[in-house]
Amino acid sequence: MTPIHMPAIKRIPVSEEVWKKLGDMKGAGQTYDDLLEDIIERAKKSRLEEDVRVWESTPDTEYVPLSEIKD
Repeated sequence: MTPIHMPAIKRIPVSEEVWKKLGDMKGAGQTYDDLLEDIIERAKKSRLEEDVRVWESTPDTEYVPLSEIKD
């Protein structure tokens, strides 16, 4: 028998203003779960892009070769 995975139902309190903004962002037929997943993925991508920008702008002299790192 295959187990049925039911999603956990959680309540996240938000202000009326945030609730309205989320509703404005939500597409037709899109669930709030889908919307939040999209927002999370965009935030993760944005953080990664920022980390890459910082890494690319850091001079090589600020890095320590792995061979010099001691446990």
